Amino acid sequence: MRDYIKYLLSAVLVIGLLSPGFSQSRKFISNFNFFQSYYNPGLTGYEGSTVRGFVRNQWSGVEGAPKTYFFSTELDFGELAGEEDPALMGKNAVSINLLYDTYGAFRETELTLGYASRIRLSETHNLRLGAGLNYQNIRLDGNALTTEEQNDPMLGQHIGQFSNMNVVDFNLGIALTHANYYFSYGMHRVNGGKITSGDEFMDGYPASSIFQAGYRSAVSSNVAVIVNGMYSTQKNQDDNIEFNFKALLMDRLWLGIGHRIDYATNAQMGILTKRLRIGYLYEFPNATSYNLPGNTHEFTAVFNIFRDNVRIESQEVVMW
Repeated sequence: MRDYIKYLLSAVLVIGLLSPGFSQSRKFISNFNFFQSYYNPGLTGYEGSTVRGFVRNQWSGVEGAPKTYFFSTELDFGELAGEEDPALMGKNAVSINLLYDTYGAFRETELTLGYASRIRLSETHNLRLGAGLNYQNIRLDGNALTTEEQNDPMLGQHIGQFSNMNVVDFNLGIALTHANYYFSYGMHRVNGGKITSGDEFMDGYPASSIFQAGYRSAVSSNVAVIVNGMYSTQKNQDDNIEFNFKALLMDRLWLGIGHRIDYATNAQMGILTKRLRIGYLYEFPNATSYNLPGNTHEFTAVFNIFRDNVRIESQEVVMW
């Protein structure tokens, strides 16, 4: 009986992840503000040269539930050149992002190479423009298809075999940035995933639009507040709205809460050392969201290559 219930939950999970005609899932990152350049290449290098990563286990305990692993490196050429204020004076930055995602019968490996150029608008503001070249390999395990997927005319052709599909596309982004706030717009898969090779088990890969904004401020010498929000939209999927609120204490400990509208709420905490930022997030679905039971665990890490997590000015905030 327990095995039957587990299989039923797995089937419901995969059906929920699949929009009609598409085998692509939306990638949720609850600490999205730590990975701004993944959503918008224009924000590459906004926090300087860093190495970033996270592990996310969604709906733990449910077979076939999403698991996501991410690693990225960003290099700010202003820091490499030894600029006195690279965040403002630097002009170029590059990044490499690698994401591996599993859900149901699907395995996705995504590689994105990003570039950003900055135009100085004033003593405190930059306009950032970015582009990213994106490659995705999507692997379908035809032995793990549910009954509903087997009846799909496109997926059903791959029963009992492994199939691979490759997609090449590009991302674009623009952002207005300040030391204490930013506004940005990014677009993923601008070409709609039309450049493909290998087995075709998807009939489209629609573009998605992502708006991000954030504000941070030091309340006192020991307390700072940080607020971030994101809105994303994509064809055949519900619009997604989420936000995070954090309190940074003594530049060493942060506590926070977050919410994804009509979906889930999270609690988070983390610590800062001289160069490293480590966080843990615990997410639980809303009672009215009709999502599967089971909670989500997300671990994040950000390492500053050149700069320390210390204030240079009294009103500076050392993280987003």
